[in-house]
Amino acid sequence: MKLNTAQREILRIPHNAKTFLSGPAGCGKTTVGVEHLFALLASGLSADSILVLTPQRTLQAPYGTALLGPDIGPGGQVALATVGGLARRMVDLFWPLVGEAAGFTHPDQPPVFLTLETAQYYMARLVRPLLDEGFFASVTIDRNRLYSQVLDNLNKAASVGFPHIEIVERLSTAWIGDPGQRRIYADAQESANRFRQLCLEHNLLDFSLQLDIFWNILWHTPECHAYLTQQYRHLICDNIEEDIPVTHDLLMEWLPDFDSALVIFDTDGGYRRFLGADPDSARRLAERCEAHAELNESFVTTPEIQVLEAAFASKLMPGQPNRINPESLTALTFPPTETPTRFYPQMLDQVAEEIQHLITVEHLQPSEIVVLAPYLSDALRFSLSNRLEEMEIPWRSHRPSRSLRDEPASACLLTLAELAHPGWDVHPTKFDVVYALLYAIENMDLVRAQLLTEIVYRLRDISLSGFAAIRTEVQERITFVFGQQYETLREWIEAYRQQPVPDPLDQFLRRLFGEVLSQKGFGFHRNNDGARTAASQIESVQKFRQAMEPVIINVQDDKPGNTSNNAATGKEYIGMLQDGVIAAQYIEAWKAEETEAVLLAPAHTFLMMNRPATVQFWLDAGSGGWWERLFQPLTQPYVLSRLWDRNRPWTDADEQTANQQTLARLVTGLMRRCRSRVFLGLSDLGESGFEQRGPLLKAIWKMQLEIQNLNEN
Repeated sequence: MKLNTAQREILRIPHNAKTFLSGPAGCGKTTVGVEHLFALLASGLSADSILVLTPQRTLQAPYGTALLGPDIGPGGQVALATVGGLARRMVDLFWPLVGEAAGFTHPDQPPVFLTLETAQYYMARLVRPLLDEGFFASVTIDRNRLYSQVLDNLNKAASVGFPHIEIVERLSTAWIGDPGQRRIYADAQESANRFRQLCLEHNLLDFSLQLDIFWNILWHTPECHAYLTQQYRHLICDNIEEDIPVTHDLLMEWLPDFDSALVIFDTDGGYRRFLGADPDSARRLAERCEAHAELNESFVTTPEIQVLEAAFASKLMPGQPNRINPESLTALTFPPTETPTRFYPQMLDQVAEEIQHLITVEHLQPSEIVVLAPYLSDALRFSLSNRLEEMEIPWRSHRPSRSLRDEPASACLLTLAELAHPGWDVHPTKFDVVYALLYAIENMDLVRAQLLTEIVYRLRDISLSGFAAIRTEVQERITFVFGQQYETLREWIEAYRQQPVPDPLDQFLRRLFGEVLSQKGFGFHRNNDGARTAASQIESVQKFRQAMEPVIINVQDDKPGNTSNNAATGKEYIGMLQDGVIAAQYIEAWKAEETEAVLLAPAHTFLMMNRPATVQFWLDAGSGGWWERLFQPLTQPYVLSRLWDRNRPWTDADEQTANQQTLARLVTGLMRRCRSRVFLGLSDLGESGFEQRGPLLKAIWKMQLEIQNLNEN
């Protein structure tokens, strides 16, 4: 791997040193981390004595890929972990030591670890009766967001390091608006308290409880402390600025025990602040490192992009020089001036045409193009993807907060599962069956799918009739090719329904995908995006089953139930998705670099992928979504952070400052992950039909005006 002089100098630092490496994105810090890992292994160290710690699993990809190379010799295995993963391992390993100390009712029984999805499932069962009692009466958000925000409060408490019973006090003290909001905070606190009590009574451990037990109990026990300090002697900690304060507290105490450490810090990071990231807390780790190094030379950006970045900084960041370079907008491409865009669809037409030009004329690979928006709505995704498909341009999208039930591939799988399990007594609508057949059978169109469904589907008894029973003239309209594929699918479902015992839902989906849907003539055969969704769906079901099988809990009467069975677990999972539970994080969905396709994603999601792109499209630059944080009536990420003064109210000035810093950080991060050009998607009217003049667009106008004045003078 080719390294510059500064990188080689850092790698010459003795392997027994503790080094704090900082620098902006794109300057090769992670490359140094990977090379340092190779050097440690080459020196003869045992691989299982090395710990690579990152804030989320997707950021481990460069290290995981490197460890699969042919140059890695035999031996142990390097530990790739997040602090959450480390906490889970230690709680599982030392459960006999902490079960009783943590207050669990049944410490003699094994723990049940919850994913984000299963935690929301239990939260939903707990909160639904409270809603009927009048809880959250004035809150008008989807229920899945309500559940996730209560869990987020618990996670923030554990991540920052304060007792979860203080949530309402911190939120209420900072609130200066409608007094009724404090009642909402009180309801959120009561829900969090009841959820924590439920977990303690039934050995359920969500992320917050795992982290709380690990940091407050296990880390201070001699057995766990000795195990970790003796097992791991060398540390590589990457993207530490995106991690939570408790991780920094842990490393502040742990670093002296390591024989060597490389701590990597992105100077302009902190994109996960809404999840508890705290760059100011991370900077403390420099105090524990005797060597400090810095990288500044970018391997990604061109001089034109660097000038554009400085121009944005001058308009968005306080304290920056106000003067900008006359060449500042060289790397910024505006819509054609001869065809001014008024309506949003016209802007999407221009974007699609420009992407086609980049691929066909400039011969750019589709994977080098990303289309970014503050929020990637279903309408935007559908509209733009249709345009790209008409041009035969491959595309993929990634929205981590999108529920699996909203993905067409997932909806297809679950509808077919409902048809195969009449015992669930879940009756999919004709609309659902139409779209399941449309997706399941390759190249089938909506008209034929609807005609076929109207004839063969019986809603009352959840059954499908055979293609042969259809009148010949109608068979010809549907075509015998599609009829054969439908009959293959129907016969497979009918054969499965004859089984005396149903398979677990995840095993059923594996069989359905492998034996039918992935075969030639079916919808998943050449559909990589659908296959990734199917993999995430199966993983989601499997984790849900593993969390549910030990015991089914009756939340309302608070008593343990009977051991779950396959049918009950599958039906519960379907009910969970119908409630809109958000999907957990699945690694397959983040592997954009392996797909030759244009990426459509929210801007913050792209930043957390930590990958560059040659060309970026910024859609709807006038939208306030580039600036404003999401409305969260049950939580507040800044107030529940360690930096916030608990006795100080959150004012409009604080909101303005936070939004300005967020926008500046976002734009800087995007610039440092752009190799060549930024195309602006602009229209007079936004996606919702209203004129939008957000701060990002105003900053661009100011730059244009200033450059115009410079040229005139």
